[in-house]
Amino acid sequence: MNGNDPIDDKVTSGSHHSYWNDSVEPLKFSTLDSDKFADVLVIGGGISGLTTAYCLARSGRKVMLLEDGNLGSGETGRTTAHITYALDDRYYDIEKFFGEEKAKLTAQSHRQALEWINSVVTLEDIDCDFRRVDGHLFSDPTDKEENLDKELEATQKAGLPTEMIDTIPGFPPGKDQRAIRYPSQGQFHVLKYLKGLAGAVIRMGGEIYTGTRAEDITKKGAKANGFTVRANHIVVATNTPVNDLFTMHTKQWPYRTYVIAAKVPKGVLPYSMWWDTGNQDSKWVAKPYHYVRLEPFDDNFDLLISGGEDHKTGQADEENITEAQRYGRLTAWTRAHFPYLTEIAYRWSGQVMEPVDSLGYIGKNPGDDNIYIITGDSGNGMTHGTLGGLIINDLITGQENPYAGIYDPSRITLRTGFDYLKEVGNMAYRMIKDWISSGDIKELDELSPGKGAILSKGLDKIAVYRDDDGTLHSCSAICPHMGGVLQWNDDERSFDCPLHGSRFTAYGEVVNGPAVCGLKKVE
Repeated sequence: MNGNDPIDDKVTSGSHHSYWNDSVEPLKFSTLDSDKFADVLVIGGGISGLTTAYCLARSGRKVMLLEDGNLGSGETGRTTAHITYALDDRYYDIEKFFGEEKAKLTAQSHRQALEWINSVVTLEDIDCDFRRVDGHLFSDPTDKEENLDKELEATQKAGLPTEMIDTIPGFPPGKDQRAIRYPSQGQFHVLKYLKGLAGAVIRMGGEIYTGTRAEDITKKGAKANGFTVRANHIVVATNTPVNDLFTMHTKQWPYRTYVIAAKVPKGVLPYSMWWDTGNQDSKWVAKPYHYVRLEPFDDNFDLLISGGEDHKTGQADEENITEAQRYGRLTAWTRAHFPYLTEIAYRWSGQVMEPVDSLGYIGKNPGDDNIYIITGDSGNGMTHGTLGGLIINDLITGQENPYAGIYDPSRITLRTGFDYLKEVGNMAYRMIKDWISSGDIKELDELSPGKGAILSKGLDKIAVYRDDDGTLHSCSAICPHMGGVLQWNDDERSFDCPLHGSRFTAYGEVVNGPAVCGLKKVE
């Protein structure tokens, strides 16, 4: 086909399921059914938790991992699986915030994580479609072209083998544009990789329980499925910490991001990665950018996996762009750069935590001696989650780690004060705006099947949902974490908190922390 052929924008399979979850069997283990003891309790079965469990099992520790869904059923299963040291924040900003030496350490850490994944895939013989590919960073039209030169200089100063090229592989003829080339990055099928890690953990004597929600997390362990798990060390490897009420949630902010996976004829595009530098005119502190890569699909097609169009969780309305419209905008942008798409095979959304100073948080939870956290992945979850496992392993086993300091959750970065105040201001504005709002609907008969809304009734805010059969369901619309007024997410059929990113199903069950319980039922 050529670039002028029409695209079938209808999702033909797996709508709102990520490609990863739709292409493998669920990674299920038995549920916890008795009291247990472990040297290390890991909570969370995504890449951070499983890497941590794997590293500690290799170090000879007795490890137990609890996951409330299936392995990879959280945000790891919604990734696009770029394994790269090309960060979604600019190296010249990291250098400005932390200095040259720490910028070098940051680059080294993500580079080491990439190489570690490569080595473990080989060591454990994990069949996960891992391959090395080049990545390409090019300017968004809203960005100054000289910033690309600035980033090239900063990456090279940080010790990365980058270079400037004049033509981007995969772009159509005549669409010449400069880009920074990042050689030999990585990609894989993330759930196949998790399956390999999990198998290794079990082989080395670790225990894994799925369908097991950890609650009441303390320095002694946690409750799960009504049973007690005691542990010497606890690692909270959830997307956002569910053991912490306040501190960490003032250091990072939740964003929704959108993904399409479109079929392209095999051989038309090279296996590669592409990123733009982000919309500099965006109202958001974390400037939304596009990220793309190619994934093998079948004998005739590859999947072009393209993401972007981010906004703060629960705040799609701030730009008057609905969730459905964001998929349309993403499709249009992708076609403009890669005019080979046929049908959209999958689409899904995910949630990323954006740290205020660009670096994630790995280490002891502030104020705790034996509780550790891994959070703030930003758009680099594959390498950051891997780093989490490597650093936590060293902290627990008493080894020096050169990167522990730069990712310390207790750090304070004064040079990001303006961005911090802007994010806090947004949170305060939303709290006031949503509390005085008259809600989405006035009467219940305005609500169509399959739709949800916020109804104001006096001083009460009620989350209402009419299911496909027409039955009405109602809960409190107040987030049990810190009192934010929830917003309806029509894409995911969920109620989302615009303050710290807690999310709940249409029936009020908690999906994403930091909230640890569901919504109260109301009449």
